[in-house]
Amino acid sequence: MTYGATPGVSVAVIDNFEVVWARGFGKRATGTPDAVTPSTPFQAASISKPVFALAVMKLVESSKLDLDADVNDYLASWRVPSNEGWNPRITLRQLLSHTAGTTVHGFAGYPSAGPWPTVSQILQGLPPANNLPIVVDLLPGTQFRYSGGGTTIAQQAVVDALGKPFPDLMRELVLDPLGMSDSSFEQPLPSDAAAKVAMAHPWNGVQTPGGYHVYPEMAAAGLWTTAADLARLGTEVMRALRGDPSKLGLSQETIACMLRPQLPDQKIGEAFVGLGWFCAGNDKEFRFGHSGGNEGFLANMRMLPALGKGAVVMINSMQGWFLQKELTDAIGREYRWPSFEIIPSAVPMTLGIAYAGLYRSDDGATILVSQETETLLIQFGRQEPLPLFKTIGEEFFAKAINLSMRFNGPDPVRPASLTTSHGGKSTSFNRVDR
Repeated sequence: MTYGATPGVSVAVIDNFEVVWARGFGKRATGTPDAVTPSTPFQAASISKPVFALAVMKLVESSKLDLDADVNDYLASWRVPSNEGWNPRITLRQLLSHTAGTTVHGFAGYPSAGPWPTVSQILQGLPPANNLPIVVDLLPGTQFRYSGGGTTIAQQAVVDALGKPFPDLMRELVLDPLGMSDSSFEQPLPSDAAAKVAMAHPWNGVQTPGGYHVYPEMAAAGLWTTAADLARLGTEVMRALRGDPSKLGLSQETIACMLRPQLPDQKIGEAFVGLGWFCAGNDKEFRFGHSGGNEGFLANMRMLPALGKGAVVMINSMQGWFLQKELTDAIGREYRWPSFEIIPSAVPMTLGIAYAGLYRSDDGATILVSQETETLLIQFGRQEPLPLFKTIGEEFFAKAINLSMRFNGPDPVRPASLTTSHGGKSTSFNRVDR
């Protein structure tokens, strides 16, 4: 947290379909004594989207909305604009799955002192809104493109159809039934609630003027919540998916529908977006969740429904982005998530294989490999030699940093190439004679 200039962190863990613990770490704001507790709200940013999607599906189940109707059937205060006389037909299903072809990826928010645009001004891109107009510029239903603008269209459609303020609808449909008492979609927050929340710190631990930004795009980015409340929501989604009684009040089939591909070229096992949720993997490794980033806040939510496991991590800093993955990975190792069931461990080196040599990538980078009894030493450019330890097959891994290496080639005793995996990037190097 210190390294990432991150004052506060909120973490919750799910195991065996129960929230087994939730804790706060650090401070609500730099330089203050106010500790982060499990009930300290953070901005969830784009995790607002799948929470909103659950509310839409409750309205669909009660026949108040049709997932595949033209969204203009519900919009009264604004209409999806035509393009050169062409009137695109888009649906709630497409808007929730980011397949409606709508523009505007995300939103920057507004100073807490205002001015704040109305949703109609945001949709039209009119001052004081700070975004371009939201339009359809791809053929709807043909491809995925993330669009907070599309989620805002869906927000307005729900408000126009139900005739209630959006925060009240979300409390009635999702927050209250799940006991999410530390959560709210109100933007801006009332003063009593605002006095309890974490403050935003974009970079270097410096607080955002006014404490945080306001997001009138509530369905896309407006949820204030805690890791504990989001973990409760994730638990109820997983319970409903396996057919158990759930406080959500949604059927098993509805939840399953939300976690299915929405385009013909998407498949389970590959990464796709269902209705509100990002999904990936298959069988025990199937997972759903979402991440989010607002001014000075980051959040990540990951659920493994086949095992009833999951975690939520929220921070009030942009600079501490790496904390989300490091904490989630650590939780995965501790609670034996599938990705961590096989943890690399060193095994004896195979005798008689000539790993040593100079290897060069296509862009001219080099790795010098030298061989010791139980390890390899690899040297990148002018860096000090880094020890690598053998694991399964012809793979090696570093203990000092997150790096692994595999040797390749037709000759079993003299590899012709190697591939490094490091920080999400893979690079190939071919053996060269010196």
